[in-house]
Amino acid sequence: MTEAIEKTDIHYRDEDWYGDDLDDVRFVECTFSDIDFSETTTSGATFDQCTFHNCRFNASTHRNTAFVACDFRRTNFFDATFEGCKMIGSVFDDCTLRPVRIFGGQWRSVTMRGAKLGKLDLADLDLREADLSMADLTSSVLRGANLEGANLREANLSGTDLRSASLDRVDLASARLHRTKLDLGGAILLAELHGAEVEVSQG
Repeated sequence: MTEAIEKTDIHYRDEDWYGDDLDDVRFVECTFSDIDFSETTTSGATFDQCTFHNCRFNASTHRNTAFVACDFRRTNFFDATFEGCKMIGSVFDDCTLRPVRIFGGQWRSVTMRGAKLGKLDLADLDLREADLSMADLTSSVLRGANLEGANLREANLSGTDLRSASLDRVDLASARLHRTKLDLGGAILLAELHGAEVEVSQG
């Protein structure tokens, strides 16, 4: 088995990585400024505490890749695909995230404050402790997602599918809810947040 190549504390600037294959590469505390990652593919790669400024990930594909505690600023993910990836603790600031395809993986503790995530399919995604405050999740699919402890303060959940989602320690009181799809558990939680005493009859 080939040992992963590790690159540490390197600043890459104005480079064209279009269509490159980045398999089994580990970047630690690296900075990427104005890098074109369009149509690149990664498999088993790791980006640990890296910063991305004004980068383009358009139509790129990432499988079982880890972006741990990374900082994405003004970065474009148009038509990117993530399969089984880890985005733990990463921050997205002023990024283009639509459309993007996400299949499984762990996106725990990510910060997507104010992000435009409307109509994305985020079903079954691990979003525990994520900061989605003020995010636009209009008509998105979060069915079966794990949102335990997530911050949804002032998020727009109009038409969002939250059925079977785990909503433990989630405050929906200040979220915008219009035609939001909830199962019984979610409906009870919402009613209790607004002061109702819910009794579920037996039998």
